[in-house]
Amino acid sequence: MSIIENDSIIKYKYLSHKCGSNLKCLKHNTEFVLESGEILPEIEIAYTTYGKINDAQSNIVWMCHAFTANADPVDWWPGMVGEGKFFDPSRYFIVCANILGSCYGSTGPLSINQKTGIPYFRNFPQVTVRDQVKAHEILRAHLGIEKIQVLLGCSIGGHQALEWTISNPDLFEHAIYVATNAMNTPWVTAFNESQRLAIQADPSFFEDTPDGGSAGLKAARSIALLSYRTRNAYNETQKESDAEKTDNYKASSYQQYQGDKLVDRFNAYSYFVLSKALDSHNVGRGRGGYKIALSRIKAKSLIISIDSDMLFTTEDQELIHKHIPGSKLQILESFYGHDGFLLEFKKQNEIYNNFLKL
Repeated sequence: MSIIENDSIIKYKYLSHKCGSNLKCLKHNTEFVLESGEILPEIEIAYTTYGKINDAQSNIVWMCHAFTANADPVDWWPGMVGEGKFFDPSRYFIVCANILGSCYGSTGPLSINQKTGIPYFRNFPQVTVRDQVKAHEILRAHLGIEKIQVLLGCSIGGHQALEWTISNPDLFEHAIYVATNAMNTPWVTAFNESQRLAIQADPSFFEDTPDGGSAGLKAARSIALLSYRTRNAYNETQKESDAEKTDNYKASSYQQYQGDKLVDRFNAYSYFVLSKALDSHNVGRGRGGYKIALSRIKAKSLIISIDSDMLFTTEDQELIHKHIPGSKLQILESFYGHDGFLLEFKKQNEIYNNFLKL
């Protein structure tokens, strides 16, 4: 294993921004066997750290990021991480790793396939949440971490957190699972498949170029936003002041704008792979079912449900709470739906403070 500095992993425009100067990369030169049985000859894991580990390793916070986020929580969670914020590097040693299959430095579809000498693109193998957690374990061992005080994951980050606390239950003191579930639902798969259909409807996706599928990705993002927010949020934030207009509505402009923003920082191939990883999520697979799997968790656990989340509903979080021994369930009231975890900083501050008793 070796450390590669940030500049050497900036290969495509998708890595050239939204990854702060704190980014590092671990190159794991050993074959990485995926859950499917397919093999990656080596992997790279992009990650950031903030703060310093104390002698007792009692201040480590590991954050698992959401779907299109990166390894820098100061970038994607600025209201919660940074100097003077709840997760302050002066108090904590904070780790976040870019997930396998993404496009912010960790091995993914735009990485070079050693067999062909060109990027994988559509030939990148299937990755599951368990594979992503397996990569986290490699990084953890490299960093010499033997105990994690707080593991926190939101959305697909929550999937990772659940998988990790099940597969290595003695590693964690506290775990916080936000807006997630124990196994993927047909409802989520339907949204994901709709987004993949949009990407595949763009002929350039099949050209296997770094910008391939950009128009489809824009459409996919528009679909995704409808599951991330709520009807009330759209009706309030995108309402028209001109009752006479017949075109060029604010809601249309908003969808276009958000689609363009994602295209500028992501790629369709990673999006496709990560959506499949979401579909594969099931903590009970090969473990005798989700009830048995969740019962293995030893960490002091907090499950946070956003009351207006239509993607991962309160029912999903109640199921997790019911089967993790001694866990606590907290309802976060939010106008914003699933994206509430990205926006409701003040409420989360209070919830985390009460749970961690700081």
